[in-house]
Amino acid sequence: MCMCVPPCDPFTPTDAEATFKEGFYSSSGLATAGYRSSKYSPEEWHINNFSTLHQAVTDQNNAERIRHESKTLYKETEAGTLHTQAEGTRHLDERLQDIHFWKSELQRHIEKLVSETDLLLQQKRWLLKSLDATEIPFAIATDNLTCRERRLGPDQVKDRVEEELLKEVELVRTIQALLKRTLSQAVNQIKCNRDAKQTLELDWSDKYQAYSLDDQCGRYNNMSTDTQYHPNSDNLQDQLCNRDAWVSFTQDNLSVAQREEQASVELRLLVERVLQETAEALSAILDQIGAQERNIVSLQQALYDKEAPLRVAQSRLHQRSHRPHMELCRDTPQFRYISQTMSSLQQQLSAARSSLSHLEESRMVLEKDIGCKTHSLLIDRDKCMSHRTRYPTFIALSGY
Repeated sequence: MCMCVPPCDPFTPTDAEATFKEGFYSSSGLATAGYRSSKYSPEEWHINNFSTLHQAVTDQNNAERIRHESKTLYKETEAGTLHTQAEGTRHLDERLQDIHFWKSELQRHIEKLVSETDLLLQQKRWLLKSLDATEIPFAIATDNLTCRERRLGPDQVKDRVEEELLKEVELVRTIQALLKRTLSQAVNQIKCNRDAKQTLELDWSDKYQAYSLDDQCGRYNNMSTDTQYHPNSDNLQDQLCNRDAWVSFTQDNLSVAQREEQASVELRLLVERVLQETAEALSAILDQIGAQERNIVSLQQALYDKEAPLRVAQSRLHQRSHRPHMELCRDTPQFRYISQTMSSLQQQLSAARSSLSHLEESRMVLEKDIGCKTHSLLIDRDKCMSHRTRYPTFIALSGY
């Protein structure tokens, strides 16, 4: 309980003080003058007492005010601290939800990149197999061309077969160049997918660690025993990024990943189309091979069909050349008409002998030509066609 003293003017003396003062000075006389020089007067004494009392009252009132203000401030700061702490916990919960969302997005795109990369790796293997398979038709076509260079004499002609073989070589070269370009694109895309995946994994790892730390922070309360003072913990605030920069960083990483995923999908479609077209193009060569095989068989049959008439004509000429003396005449079987005069017979005999000579020359040319064609058939049938039986299948050319 505080003691209140009524306010008064410390410098205004009361009536008792005035009477006392007057009596005091009237009885002292001059003899006491030497004793007053070092002492306070009653007025000064009263003034000092009242001043001390007034200061005590003032200090007491100030103390009471400060206690009241301190109590009010304590309640306000306690409420503010609890509110701030609750807000901090709520923001930590929101932050955990944000981290979980972006971490899930990162995980989803990491899995998509892994899947796309695996598919591209499979298609890369198919491209390599298809490229290896094209070496067989290329070797067959070039070997056929080399074998046909060994044809003899008049058979050294640039026929339709050679033209088709040259087209086949050029087609295989074009397909090999396309497969190599596509293979290079697949290798580059696989690298891009892996780079994007690594970036997402680093971001995911950081968010995993941040989630664990923030989850631990959210579990702290005033009763926790594992909290301690960290006076310098607020010095790092100036080095931290803001939330927009944090979100933008992850969004940029995901955008890069999405671009690579789309590029990977488009490239896989391209690879499938290239493999399909490669198989179809080389299948056309297989059809051409079948057509050429049938053409060669037809030529062989045509040559065989001409052998019998040739043998008959040559046998007749040979047998009739042995007719004796005048029987060796130019009759209808020989020249389709009979001469009526000796001079005509002589002329026709000369013509017959000349014709026989030409026929003998033709026979030699035909026999030589048959030998050339037999050699050419040997090359086309036994060399070229036997090699082309090893032509790869449609499935092998597709890379499967």
